[in-house]
Amino acid sequence: MLHCAKSASTFLSRLILRQRFLQQQLRAKSSRRYNPRDDDDDAGDKIRKTRENQEGHLHLYKSRGQHILTNPRVLESIVRKSDIKPTDTILEIGPGTGNLTLKLLGVAKKVVAVEIDKRMVEILHNRVAQHGLADRLTVICKDALKTEFPPFDLVVANIPYGISSPLLAKLLFGENPFRSATLLLQKEFARRLLANPGDKEFNRLAVNVKLVAQVEFVMDVSKRDFLPCPKVDSSVIKIHPKAEIPDVDLDEWGAFTRTCFSKKNKTMGATFKQKKKVLELLKLSKMTDPGEENAVDFHRYDCSDDGDEEDEETVSDKGDYFSSSCSELGMNLFREKIIGVLKSGGFEDKRPSKLSNEEFLHLLSLFNQAGIYFHDQSKPRNASNVAFAASYCPL
Repeated sequence: MLHCAKSASTFLSRLILRQRFLQQQLRAKSSRRYNPRDDDDDAGDKIRKTRENQEGHLHLYKSRGQHILTNPRVLESIVRKSDIKPTDTILEIGPGTGNLTLKLLGVAKKVVAVEIDKRMVEILHNRVAQHGLADRLTVICKDALKTEFPPFDLVVANIPYGISSPLLAKLLFGENPFRSATLLLQKEFARRLLANPGDKEFNRLAVNVKLVAQVEFVMDVSKRDFLPCPKVDSSVIKIHPKAEIPDVDLDEWGAFTRTCFSKKNKTMGATFKQKKKVLELLKLSKMTDPGEENAVDFHRYDCSDDGDEEDEETVSDKGDYFSSSCSELGMNLFREKIIGVLKSGGFEDKRPSKLSNEEFLHLLSLFNQAGIYFHDQSKPRNASNVAFAASYCPL
């Protein structure tokens, strides 16, 4: 009787184990069910590996920002989002081996590619020639920051990360008008361009760019879509230059925003009360035309003695004392003037990270009306856009 009980128990244990095994098998099969997307992913992997094999013989320098975009679906999306017309001339900066270039040549009238690496230029010419499109491609083998661009309608480019800021400034503040720029940038840099007042990423770069253009987010791009694989993901943005921009001295505006964002989370009052900043603005204001109605009257601070001559040593001691006292007096009066401007516009307790471009323009106008300037007014207005652009959009 005991033997029968043991046999029944063993049979039940085996039955339970068998059922569990079958359940595991069924779950494994269901996880391997056909998914149409798998075919797309496999195809994409095969294409990507083929691209890597084609370009694998070429040593790419990460230090130069040489990351080749290899995902054909991303390339096609960039071209589609660029809204290219058949009559357009496209400016492409950093074409590399031509993956994007070939897509652009398929829809545009002409592509002007600026590439500094002669190895890339040779590969680019060969690939384009194989497709019979050589007559529609112009390659400029020079540094994009130092060369003059020919006329173009659109910019479509995978910009090397290291030159994103100065190149963007050159495009926006240069002499070439264009309809839009579709750019593949480092994700963090793109987020800073897209930031709005109150956002954590809001910064001087966003303020300066928004003065002359509108920035639109297009899509994110995984770092795995590049060869070699960079350390960070990327984003595609589209920049639309404004038809009308404010009538403001760009040199004055650039110096003003630099001051405001020196400590972006401090109040404007705290920033402009700093002794170093007051002295700097005081010096610039001395260069203002004294004939202007709102020029600062520095003769009020003149403590020179036109009386009888005194002992040289005595005069020297008095001069040092009075010079120091008058400098301190002048600085305090000028500080009060600055704070008065901030209070009159309601800006003393506001932070630059919360202000809109319209508010910045209004505050700058108030300062200038009071004879307070942030840039040497004796220099010609916007004498060199290229030089200005180099410092206008810092990283």
